[in-house]
Formats: sequence, structure tokens, C-alpha cells
Amino acid sequence: MMSAPSYAAGVPGSIDWAAKKPLRRPRPITPTPPMSLIRAFVVEDSPVIRDNLVSALEELVPLKVVGWADDEAGALRWLGDPANGCDLAILDIFLRTGSGTGILRALRDAGSPLRRVVLTNYASPDLARQCLDLGAVRVFDKSRDIDALINYCAALPPPPA
Repeated sequence: MMSAPSYAAGVPGSIDWAAKKPLRRPRPITPTPPMSLIRAFVVEDSPVIRDNLVSALEELVPLKVVGWADDEAGALRWLGDPANGCDLAILDIFLRTGSGTGILRALRDAGSPLRRVVLTNYASPDLARQCLDLGAVRVFDKSRDIDALINYCAALPPPPA
């Protein structure tokens, strides 16, 4: 007695015995090109705030934090190294040593095209005006503007591939 050949369900070329017809071959999947991630550099002296900020940004935005510093000198050293590159700098104002305004001033004086935003606990109108005058494109308050920072980053165009 001969038994019917067994066919794996769903394998192209096999037969759907319930419908008594050949199964369709699936269309090939065309891979989607990977999206370019925004490369960000974070200047924040609080490890807890920095770690939470990095986690939130990388989870919610097509963004990769490529470096960080907790003081002005370290930030300027990293940002001034031609081997490093980023599309966005997120700066706190009050740091372990130095300040975010010092970083803004140095980047402005160097003619850096780097997009810079400030995230601070002290976003008074006077400080915000000073930061904008020094080249920041936006100033966010840590206590109330985290969602606005995330929305801002999410709306940035992806960098050229």
C-alpha cells in the first residue's frame, strides 16, 4: 500500500490538501534601507539624568548618542577632535567644571555648524536669550520640557547617508 507523499504546510510548491490546490509562492521581501540615525553628543554632569536622557532618546527617536562629557573641557576636547562627529549637541548649562555657555561660545567662535540645544534646570528668559545669542537653536527646561526635547529631536531630518 502506497501512502501519499507528505508536504510541509506553507512550503512553496506544496499542496493545500483542504482546498485541493497548490499553495502560492510568497512574494520576495524587499529589504527597507536602514534609516540614518541622528548622532548626538550629550553634555550633562549628573550620571542619573544623563543615563535616563540617553535611554529615552535612543528608545523614542532615531538617534544614537555617540559621546558624552560632564564638563566644559571634556566636551570641547571631544567636539574639537576631527575623528569624532555628531549632528546634535545637547548641553546642560551648569557642569562639574565650566559651563554650557562656555561650550556655546567656543562653538560659535569656531564657526561650528553643529546644531546645539540646551537642556537645563535654569531656563529663565534671560538665560534662554543668552544661549540663543550664543548659537543654541532651542532651550529646554529639564523639569517640564523633556517631551518637547524628544519631539524636537524626532522632527529633525535624518542626516545624509
